[in-house]
Amino acid sequence: MTKSEPTAVGHGWISGVLSIVLGLMGLGGVLCLLFPDLLTTPSLRAIYPVPFMRGLIHVVILASFTCGWISLVLRRNKTAGLTGIGVATLAVLLGGWDVPIEGSVQGTDYLGLDWFLLNLLVLALLFVPLERVFARLKEQGIFRPGWRTDLAHFFVSHLLLQVSVFLTLLPARTFFSWAVSPAFQNAVASQPYVLQFFEIAIVADLSEYWVHRAFHRVPWLWRFHAVHHSCRHMDWLAASRLHLADIAVTRGLSFVPLYLLGFAGGPVFAYLVFVSFHAIFIHANVNIDFGRLEDWIVTPRFHHWHHGAEDRAIDRNFAIHFPWLDRIFGTHLMPRGEWPRVYGIAGDPVPETYLAQVVYPFR
Repeated sequence: MTKSEPTAVGHGWISGVLSIVLGLMGLGGVLCLLFPDLLTTPSLRAIYPVPFMRGLIHVVILASFTCGWISLVLRRNKTAGLTGIGVATLAVLLGGWDVPIEGSVQGTDYLGLDWFLLNLLVLALLFVPLERVFARLKEQGIFRPGWRTDLAHFFVSHLLLQVSVFLTLLPARTFFSWAVSPAFQNAVASQPYVLQFFEIAIVADLSEYWVHRAFHRVPWLWRFHAVHHSCRHMDWLAASRLHLADIAVTRGLSFVPLYLLGFAGGPVFAYLVFVSFHAIFIHANVNIDFGRLEDWIVTPRFHHWHHGAEDRAIDRNFAIHFPWLDRIFGTHLMPRGEWPRVYGIAGDPVPETYLAQVVYPFR
């Protein structure tokens, strides 16, 4: 893809990139069928609708071929189109969507490639159209600067699902098991599920507020969190730019009060689903007027101010769900009707590539 050729809609660049991305996703799906014991998540294997998943892989591979041919027709430089078609062809040669699943996968180790692929597909299908329809910065494209780095963060964090879950549970079980009261936990878990859901959200956000604030105020913690704030373009994929140490510490400490209180599994799972989508939504490039609701729940405009590089935005809006926590603790910033003019960190101290960002806090 030469720099001399435009990258706007209608010139084959977007279709070429889509061909590559879809081809890689189709290839990943085929590999999951070939090596389910290694690449698929054990907790999901029993509930997969296999015919549907095969059909989904089929559609993705065909879409890769289609986008690749569109790119070949529209663009002088054929690299992207040929690459996408080549990857999709490799997926077909390996057996495509009809690969038989053989052998037992019970009790085997894995990498969560299936979890990564499903999340990427679902989130892209949800947030890309949302950002096109309600775009705040209409000139910001789908493949804005830094998207490759953020996709790498997305890939690694989802691939290491097993590790991240272990690190989330480790601090609570290791250091606070002595404080567990079965009678108290039974009383908490017997409450109505809806009430538990809101209690979980409040307790989690209260702990996340102070952990988040510590990452901004403690210099050695900030070096990890600076990776997240280094993104100069806000969209749904920017939410994934997080150092693994940042993820482990934040989730691990935030889970401690939930573990001690002993909420039932159903409300906890419902909260995890909610937070996985809400955390991405508040980073999205959308301009939706929520009116007075902005006083009660974190919206994209509220969290965008947290990422603003203007002086008045520094160390503001730490809450993840409820902005009134910032009002209580004196860190609230929400200029009515305004958005930040610039994002990122002054001076851009954090490198742009994924591997460089991983080692940045240790330099």
